[in-house]
Amino acid sequence: MTLSFVLARRLTARNKRTSLLLSLAAVAIFAATAAAHAQFGAPPSGTQVHDPSVLKPPAGARVALVEFADYECPDCARANPLLKEAAAKYKIPWVRHDFPLPYHAWSFNAAVNARWLDTYSKALGEEYRDQIFANQTSIVSPDVLRQFTEKFAAGHGLALPFAIDPQGKFAEMVKADYALGQRVGIEHTPTIWVVTAHSKGAPFVEVVDRSKLYQLIDQAFADTGSAKPAPAKPASVKPPVKKPVSAKPAPAKPPVKKPVTPPAKSPASN
Repeated sequence: MTLSFVLARRLTARNKRTSLLLSLAAVAIFAATAAAHAQFGAPPSGTQVHDPSVLKPPAGARVALVEFADYECPDCARANPLLKEAAAKYKIPWVRHDFPLPYHAWSFNAAVNARWLDTYSKALGEEYRDQIFANQTSIVSPDVLRQFTEKFAAGHGLALPFAIDPQGKFAEMVKADYALGQRVGIEHTPTIWVVTAHSKGAPFVEVVDRSKLYQLIDQAFADTGSAKPAPAKPASVKPPVKKPVSAKPAPAKPPVKKPVTPPAKSPASN
């Protein structure tokens, strides 16, 4: 066997190994890209809804936005200003659900903090959520989140307690939202729907392309134009008290004049 033949065989084997390694690397890159898109990029074509019971407006509204979001999700942060603007422009409810992804370090804690602030006022909790998304890139750990929340609370005259949720009731609320999302069929964040009450069209439409959000809301109002809004919960109304209706009084009779008897004359004295 000549030296040149041996070298050729070794070179061929090395090329095969290199080709195999390149193929494996390409597969790994493709898989990582797909995973990144699932979390950070464009959502899939549509969510397969298993339980649509939550996809309806609050009582008294014809159209609303329903969102499932994660506070560490970059795409959720990008969507937040648009949803806030749309809700204000159309004067429609924006129903926000927590869906903290398990591999995020502080998203669950942020959701608990927001629930604590809700107890002071819903508007305060909503402002905190907006500020979390606006400052998302600077919140890099649970400790930084704690510092951010302390500063936010102090700016509104509140002292953040050492234990925000000692009994775990806020954590249970967040977990209930997450379980609700699982029942619906949430697979990515954010997942957003335009939902309607008594619509002539689809009762809910997922916002896959956010550039068409306003168009979807316009269509939702058109589809519910002649529909009544979802009925609000009736308050307990006492039955009206019926007042007795008095009969029309009969005309008064003129007084009967009694004959006046003249006084008897006294007998003449003898």
